[in-house]
Amino acid sequence: MDQIDQQIIKELQLNAKISMKELAENIHLSSPAVIERVRKLEEQQVIEGYHAHLNFKKIDRPIQAIILFESKDCKALATFCHNHPDVLTCYRVAGEISYIVKLATNSVETLEQFIDASMPYGTPSTNIVLSSHEKKSIEPF
Repeated sequence: MDQIDQQIIKELQLNAKISMKELAENIHLSSPAVIERVRKLEEQQVIEGYHAHLNFKKIDRPIQAIILFESKDCKALATFCHNHPDVLTCYRVAGEISYIVKLATNSVETLEQFIDASMPYGTPSTNIVLSSHEKKSIEPF
């Protein structure tokens, strides 16, 4: 992966809907050359997909939480989280806790229901997100 590929990755992180023509102009390459490079990055699974960034408040999920779990049954907790519609991400981690779960739900009551339903799988410690400052891109190298 060279500097041009790194520029392509950065541009796509900032705007995944950018046209190949505009991307080519920003990188100072021809459109066919950029299209081929993007295709190769996808084939190599450097680029795994393109995603929409959602405004959770607008889709009736204004409550976000990060829940840390000391798991009793890792596989069962992972399955529970995978099947729960409010879970956005479930990380298995090393250390005192075994899972970090990020979720978005529509009320404090549904958050409480998630916590209650998850307790057979481990001990949760819940942190409600007050605000978020997510980076739009990272420097790949």
